[in-house]
Amino acid sequence: MPKKAINEISGQCLCGAVTVHARFASSIIRACHCEMCRRHTSSMFMSLATEPGSVSFDGPAKSYRSSDWAERGFCEICGSTLWYGTVNDGIRHPAAGLFENAAGVPLKLEFFADNAPDGYSLAGEHRKMTTQETLDLFAPKEG
Repeated sequence: MPKKAINEISGQCLCGAVTVHARFASSIIRACHCEMCRRHTSSMFMSLATEPGSVSFDGPAKSYRSSDWAERGFCEICGSTLWYGTVNDGIRHPAAGLFENAAGVPLKLEFFADNAPDGYSLAGEHRKMTTQETLDLFAPKEG
């Protein structure tokens, strides 16, 4: 079976002070409707699936620890949202809006879909995970 081509992408924040570089073989856009993402972005947070360990940020990026398992990155100068990261594995999921045309990849997944405001409706066929399904995937297990 032939190996998938690796796409290298670059993007930047609103002011251009922070640049981001990442790789993906087959990417998707994910939307998150949790309360923290909505407060952080004033909407939903949309991220790209990338190759683990391939994402790098250069410039005045800051991080805010928003929960026991997550952090959120932003540009210190313009405030642009840069990433959502899981602290247990150090993986950062870059904001789709940092890349031209969101890297040209499709929306395939919504997290906390049952928390989406009444006025939000994303088009297309894709998986919509409930709050419980999302927590089961990301929240650290006790014990």
